[in-house]
Amino acid sequence: MKINTLFSRLAPRDREFIPLFGEIAGVLVKTAGLLKCLFAQNDPRGTRELCRLIKVEEVKGDMLTNRIFVALNETFITPFDREDINALTDALDDINDTINRTAHKVLLYSPKKLPQYTSTLADIIYKGTVEIKGAVDELAKIKRTDRQLRQHYKEIKRLEEEADVVYERSIMDLFHDETDTVELIKVKEITQELEKTANRIDHAGKVFKTIFVKYA
Repeated sequence: MKINTLFSRLAPRDREFIPLFGEIAGVLVKTAGLLKCLFAQNDPRGTRELCRLIKVEEVKGDMLTNRIFVALNETFITPFDREDINALTDALDDINDTINRTAHKVLLYSPKKLPQYTSTLADIIYKGTVEIKGAVDELAKIKRTDRQLRQHYKEIKRLEEEADVVYERSIMDLFHDETDTVELIKVKEITQELEKTANRIDHAGKVFKTIFVKYA
């Protein structure tokens, strides 16, 4: 019994880590989809409900993150270097947290109107999480394929660059058009949080690139 337990700890845990990453990526796609809906509407009741749903998913993501860290502590041989598993887990968790924080700021500040560019940034974020899900799906077969994973992290980078352009234009327009100082501060804070979320997704793309260079 003890020998079997020892061998189970020594065995690679692709069956545990990769599915958990897949579940977290699925949560990210869902939360980003809810965030996209949040910026596509302007109803206080809808805002409260969407923020509640995003928080529910954020908690699910935290639980999955904890399961990965527990498995990492209990497993001797892992499918990737421990530092890469840790880096990817942290990167995905950061995206989850930032999406939730963005939604919470919308709920907290209750701006009179959200400009169109906030919806554009939310759409870019959603597309980024879809690319992350695609990249995670490639991890299980990384030694047999390189083209697809590379396409995913390159598209993540392209989306981040697109988000930068939208963000810069949005800040210029905001300071030019908004005459209400309080509303300016509210929208600026929310827009900055959206931009941070896009940056977190880009960071995850860099982690995927590191894993690709090491193992593909």
